[in-house]
Amino acid sequence: MTIKNITVAGGGTLGSQIAWQSAFKGFNVIIYDAFDKGIAASQSFHKQFSELFIAERGATIQEIEQALNRISYTTNLAEAVKDADLISESVPENIEIKNSFYKELNKVAPKKTIFTTNSSSMVPSMFVKATGRPKQFLAMHFANGIWDANVAEIMGTPETDEVIFNQVVAFAKAIDMVPIILKKEQPGYVLNSLLIPLLTAATALLANDVSDPYSIDKTWMISTGVKLGPFAIMDMVGLETLYNILKGLGEQPKHKDLSLLADFIKTQYVDKGHLGVKSGQGFYTYPNPKFMDSDFLS
Repeated sequence: MTIKNITVAGGGTLGSQIAWQSAFKGFNVIIYDAFDKGIAASQSFHKQFSELFIAERGATIQEIEQALNRISYTTNLAEAVKDADLISESVPENIEIKNSFYKELNKVAPKKTIFTTNSSSMVPSMFVKATGRPKQFLAMHFANGIWDANVAEIMGTPETDEVIFNQVVAFAKAIDMVPIILKKEQPGYVLNSLLIPLLTAATALLANDVSDPYSIDKTWMISTGVKLGPFAIMDMVGLETLYNILKGLGEQPKHKDLSLLADFIKTQYVDKGHLGVKSGQGFYTYPNPKFMDSDFLS
């Protein structure tokens, strides 16, 4: 099967990036979100990406117009997937929500459709039964800022068909990703297995009143030479997503201390509507966060 038509489920930060990158590279894309506000947010993201690609990535106005013409939006799941060759799922990081979504998706998606999850902490075996098509289901996980951090972590279940796996690898290459092949299921994949310990350590320093987000980020940025500190990264990921990851990990006995950090993020940030970049307020205020100031590291 030739992959031409992509459906992205979830119009949040990363889902919108996946949709944009796919459309920019020539694929037909439909964004599905269960809520009108999710569609509006995704459309806003795509306006921002248009401006970014012209200003910083050398894209022409014609290329931008062509990409935008390849994207459509809907809150109707059946409409979103009627011609889909591949679905990239970026619904909230919650096992009940994902299981419910895949059960509904299996009812309306064509038999040809490949299902992929962009879950950042859950392995695909956790909801493979709900898909109804275990041979055509695997993980394809993207990093935030996918055109710069252009890795696609590809991880199957023991039931994933090798032909399907290779088709997804080829698709990742076609949208200018570097496929990272995982030989077996690993919670957190490669990227988050490395990143989550950093983010949880930073959150613990804040929650225990050891230091503040600016100081922690400065320390990490100066010491390692990276562009972003852990709190800037968390704002990009989204604090709802961070909360769900910490909550899910905290349910495992060996990580039960993370439940306290999850509660801290929820009460101090999520419950106040401070969700990160997408809400304009997280650990920093957007669109002009302090870490972008020329003297931030001084």
